[in-house]
Amino acid sequence: MVNMEEHTISLLKECSSGCKMAMRTIQQVREYARDEKLERLLDAYEKKHRDLEKSTIQLLEHYNKKDEEPGKMAEFMAKMDIEMKMLVHADSHQIAKLMMDGCNMGIQALSEKINQYAEASKESLDIAKKIVKAEEDFMAEMKEFL
Repeated sequence: MVNMEEHTISLLKECSSGCKMAMRTIQQVREYARDEKLERLLDAYEKKHRDLEKSTIQLLEHYNKKDEEPGKMAEFMAKMDIEMKMLVHADSHQIAKLMMDGCNMGIQALSEKINQYAEASKESLDIAKKIVKAEEDFMAEMKEFL
């Protein structure tokens, strides 16, 4: 028998981890942004991810669980990949490409988890879907900088 609470907690932990990765990536590329519109967009989506993470943490606390940190190796590899690409070509175009790649990975990973944890609570599924939508919107807005 599928346990709704287990699915809910697993999905929320994925949401939390994904939001953290998104915020860290935005912070990492933010220092390279020289376009004011791009800077505002990065700030807006960092805030959006922070707000979604807060909602995720509140739901996890309801289940007496803590949020998840992204895997250390995955986080390290992502950071190094960004640093290498920004060293080669640090401009708005490169930032947009990096952010779009990250959004695409986030959309795929979280969509997979939404399907995998289909028995999760409505609230957790709603948060996961909001994160996917935020990633889709962010990716669409980044196209202008390609």
